[in-house]
Amino acid sequence: MDRMDSPMTAAPSRQPADARRIAIALGIAAIVVLIDQVTKALVRDALPEGTAWPSLDAWLAISHLENSGAAFGMLQGAQAFLLVVTVLGVAGVFIYLWRFPPSQPLYFTALSLILGGAIGNLIDRAAKGTVTDFIDPAYYPAFNIADSTIVCGVATILVLSFLEERRQ
Repeated sequence: MDRMDSPMTAAPSRQPADARRIAIALGIAAIVVLIDQVTKALVRDALPEGTAWPSLDAWLAISHLENSGAAFGMLQGAQAFLLVVTVLGVAGVFIYLWRFPPSQPLYFTALSLILGGAIGNLIDRAAKGTVTDFIDPAYYPAFNIADSTIVCGVATILVLSFLEERRQ
């Protein structure tokens, strides 16, 4: 397989995705957004901000934390910048899926997971200026479903790209 034939390095002459593929990508993204938003709402309703269940000392807790920054608490207070970057990221992934649809289903699914996770966190940022995090391991920063799907999508793309490079 030539480098230009790799699923992530589509040649500019490829045809845009058909409506069915876009509908599948948006469906996957919508499921991620739904699960993300429902779980965040449940946490916001059940726990006052700053509290945890069973406790903050637990190995793994469900905590209600509002993050005004990015991953690992970076860029705290940079809501406008993060909002713009997230909108651009969502648009970029959507345009890529539409214009250069990956031929391998795992790449396509990974990009759809990234899209859904980015939209889930974008909804929080646009509505409240913060993102609700609630999965709180003892020795790792808290995160949410949207963060998880973004990480899983990026990890899948990295692994597939690595395997592709090894095969060539």
